[in-house]
Amino acid sequence: MTKLSPDDKYRLRNDRTLERLLDLDGEIMDMGEGFWVEISAREVPAGTQRPHGIDYSLCLFSPRDQRLLCFDNAHAVSSGRKPSRKTAKTNDHYHVEGKTKPYEYVDAETLLTDFWTEVDKVLKAKGVM
Repeated sequence: MTKLSPDDKYRLRNDRTLERLLDLDGEIMDMGEGFWVEISAREVPAGTQRPHGIDYSLCLFSPRDQRLLCFDNAHAVSSGRKPSRKTAKTNDHYHVEGKTKPYEYVDAETLLTDFWTEVDKVLKAKGVM
């Protein structure tokens, strides 16, 4: 019998929704009135910063190509004020309204749901929806 590592167990548990996200890699979607979404997602070796084994970026842009919203794991983020400021254990975070906030990655399906929920909020605030 083969023993699974913690990383293997994590990937198997979330495998059902991971393929949906990976299939969206490279997609650019027109959201109307010049707003657009770009999604990138690819598998990477699981590690401390990306324990789920995915490098992802899901972004909403304005007609002037300004990034309005982005969920990604490109870099670590810190939260709180000095001296108790803490750096998140993983690189998962999101950018909205010029602020960067840690994001708790659960699985690919939750990431997609959270992203599209925020896209709807931003577009409604801009009068697009």
